[in-house]
Amino acid sequence: MAENLNTNQIIEPSETEMVNEDNKKETKATRINRWKTYIQISNLGAIARRYFVMNAFDGALTMLGVVIGASLANITEPLIIISAGISGSFAMGISGFSGAYMAERAERTKELKALEKAMLTEMRDESLHKEAAKFATRVTALVDALSPALAALIVISPFFFVCLGSIDMRFAFFSSLILTLIILSSLGVYLARVTEESMLRHGLKMLVVGLVTALLCSLVAIALGGTVIA
Repeated sequence: MAENLNTNQIIEPSETEMVNEDNKKETKATRINRWKTYIQISNLGAIARRYFVMNAFDGALTMLGVVIGASLANITEPLIIISAGISGSFAMGISGFSGAYMAERAERTKELKALEKAMLTEMRDESLHKEAAKFATRVTALVDALSPALAALIVISPFFFVCLGSIDMRFAFFSSLILTLIILSSLGVYLARVTEESMLRHGLKMLVVGLVTALLCSLVAIALGGTVIA
């Protein structure tokens, strides 16, 4: 009889487990609200946007130059371009993170000291403004690191398909050029949405910059002995 009762008994979660689950949800919501507060205090949104656009722009155009130079130099091995691209992306990510972190930390420290001077008191390490400054510095550094690296990897992505035998080097070259122009025009549209201006005009401006960059890189490569892709 006891065995039947134990077998048929419905096991319900204990009150402790339910409380722990509620605490987890509350902690997550509290953390998100705290991050929103940090973003407002530090004006992180505008700063992160600038870093994102500038560095994605740099990453895409830098890798486009690598692709054009390698292609006009008659590089027929896609792994060479992939290796150069990944190494360049990795380097841009590290330099972006470290450079942005140090620069942003210095600026935030300067602002905090000015605020302490105006308040005639020294803020505690766990104060809201200091925590917001630390949060903004870390997020800005991450944005600065990831945006150029991701843009660069997108530009060289067609050459992975060359390794798989899906496309040839010529098609990969023009695909990289098209992807770069798509990235640049997308950044232009994003900026237009931020400024509430013409998306077409901003997109075309970015396209012109990309085409001019491609032309100049091609001329330099040809001047150094490269040959035009037929």
